[in-house]
Amino acid sequence: MTDTRTATAVFTDSRVARAIELVWREAELLDRREYHAWQELYTADAHYVVPIDRGTDDFDNTLNMIYDDARMRAMRVVRMTEGHAIAAVDAAVTTRTVSRFVPANVTEDEVHLRAAQIIVAYKRGRHDIWAGDVEYRIRLGATPAADRIARKVIRLVDSEDAVPAAGFLL
Repeated sequence: MTDTRTATAVFTDSRVARAIELVWREAELLDRREYHAWQELYTADAHYVVPIDRGTDDFDNTLNMIYDDARMRAMRVVRMTEGHAIAAVDAAVTTRTVSRFVPANVTEDEVHLRAAQIIVAYKRGRHDIWAGDVEYRIRLGATPAADRIARKVIRLVDSEDAVPAAGFLL
């Protein structure tokens, strides 16, 4: 069921507010490189996806930059936090903004949001900008602390161009 109420009514909906707060908490954890805490924000069956084709929803049958389930997210966190992997040693400093929230579907236990994300990454004396449209499926728990991300899809504006190694999570 798509929520067709006015923007003001939608943003006063406590379910939508909880979902947005979770998205902002995720952004804060990523900028602070708290990857273990970040990983805990996801449901066990969640997917974290960065498709190459901005128009696809068939992530199983198309090429993606990232298509992580719980196992792959855990492996990515290990790479980002342990040893001398280039992703951990030479990680960029990031500041991200997530905004332009549009609730696409609101039910009693899930909120689907669309948003825009801009990340400024600083590494080796250079600033890079990463921009994209993001879709979130937030599964609401019994309390706001129990809310979790069931799916995050980041559609980079330049996804079909050569994308440099990030050294951080989107």
